Amino acid sequence: MRTRRPGVADHAAAELLRVADGFLLAIDVERGASLRTLEAYGADLRRYLDFLERKGLAHVGQVDRRVVLAFLQACEADGLGPRSRARTLSSVRGFHRWACEAGLAGDDPTDDLRGPRLPRSLPRALRVEDIERLIVALDPAHRLFLRDRAILELMYSCGLRASELCNLPLIAIDFGEAWVRVRGKGDKERIVPVGGPALAAVEAWRDGLRPQLVGQRAPEELIVNARGTALSRMGLWKILRRAAVRCGLEDRISPHVLRHCFATHLLQGGADLRAVQELLGHADVRTTQIYTKLDQQHLLRLHRECHPRARASG
Repeated sequence: MRTRRPGVADHAAAELLRVADGFLLAIDVERGASLRTLEAYGADLRRYLDFLERKGLAHVGQVDRRVVLAFLQACEADGLGPRSRARTLSSVRGFHRWACEAGLAGDDPTDDLRGPRLPRSLPRALRVEDIERLIVALDPAHRLFLRDRAILELMYSCGLRASELCNLPLIAIDFGEAWVRVRGKGDKERIVPVGGPALAAVEAWRDGLRPQLVGQRAPEELIVNARGTALSRMGLWKILRRAAVRCGLEDRISPHVLRHCFATHLLQGGADLRAVQELLGHADVRTTQIYTKLDQQHLLRLHRECHPRARASG
């Protein structure tokens, strides 16, 4: 947070900076927030504290509801879209809530403050045949074929987030019981079954190419790059992109699309919504319910394509 130039303004905002630093420390220690989450909160709060400073406010207790509303209006005027404004409001709300809980302010000016209405966009999902095309598109002659196949199979079989795949320890998979222990958002653990093809692909990678890449090093991550060190999220994206280009899906694939496919295909196969929630690691079932809408779209499409009266033009 302390990236401002020295001077009177810094002195005036010293209390607000201390409160912001205390809040970021709290979500880091108490919630186990990821580095990306902390960076996002920090960026939002820098914008907010700059606004308060321009308004001549130096103490968190001086902020009232009108000030927060004026800040949100300023964000919109600066060109921030609804999602960015909603995320910014979430950061500001957390900042004031923490200040109240810490006894640094009496009232929370964001209490019951509603954010911008967001369009509920449905995730993209590929057909099962498209997933098969993607996996088959991997080049067996490529030096890292075993690794890339293990990545695709594991992400689709288990619905892993990109960060979960990149940080997955070698010891997280129980090959005898066919499950993987995943550490997700908020440092929460979940157990996810691993399908036969994924298990075989990971085993081939673990026993074949991986030892050659890591050599004398002993990285704890299951998936490594060509240098034998942990694979980055960007590296993962490039692997998916390479396979997608080979099968004509380059405009429709990303690490998160595979996670969407995992959830959607489970629901289409008759899986219970609560079970899918647990497998995805969603804290709130409402986050998972978006996939039921996508599944309904699938059923509507089948009805239009297959029912004789649906095809009738009148």
